[in-house]
Amino acid sequence: MKLSGNLRKSSSRWNLNWLAYADPYWKRYVLELTHDQPDAAHDEPGSASGADLLGRHRLDAFTHARLWRNPCGFAARFNYLGLRYNAPLYGWVEERFGLSRAEFVVIYSLGLMDGVTASEIAASTAFPKNTLSRAVNRIAALGLIRRSEGETDRRQQNLTLTAAGRAVLDEAIPHFVSLEAEMLAPLNLVERETLSALMAKVVLAMFDSSVEAPAPKAAVPDT
Repeated sequence: MKLSGNLRKSSSRWNLNWLAYADPYWKRYVLELTHDQPDAAHDEPGSASGADLLGRHRLDAFTHARLWRNPCGFAARFNYLGLRYNAPLYGWVEERFGLSRAEFVVIYSLGLMDGVTASEIAASTAFPKNTLSRAVNRIAALGLIRRSEGETDRRQQNLTLTAAGRAVLDEAIPHFVSLEAEMLAPLNLVERETLSALMAKVVLAMFDSSVEAPAPKAAVPDT
């Protein structure tokens, strides 16, 4: 897998706690990445800006009906946004790195928290365990992650990113951030925070409320 010089140069900058992207002031990380590379989106073959990836087109009558005259309107809009976000990004990931969506989801998950198990990733992403098991086997064979026995249970396999795996993530993350920014462009900061809070409320309601969730840790970039 060929990795660019710019990618290696930017790896340490993006080797940070990925939960920072949940912060309403996440833009500062994007600006930090691109400050000295204003044309970075055009440096690599197959790269694209958020606007290019989004590919806006005219709102036709049927799509309008599906989104606004639908008894399941929330689900329709939610699915529409998810597909418009995921399809171009994972298409690019497959073209650029030869990785499936499930394989990249494992890599992305380990960027959020290294050392978790495939079962934990399955629970947090709703991917089937057998799908993630195949993904883990392949990216481990490619040298993008490594597996180690659990300290208390040798049957448990903890997954961690290798340098090659983190390099893939470092190159891909700006594309994901850029497309999200493009999709959220119509909203101001207060509207984004409100939307984030409401969506978080819906998501958290799907989990067992009797189990106390761990308190979030402050996101601090590596120095």
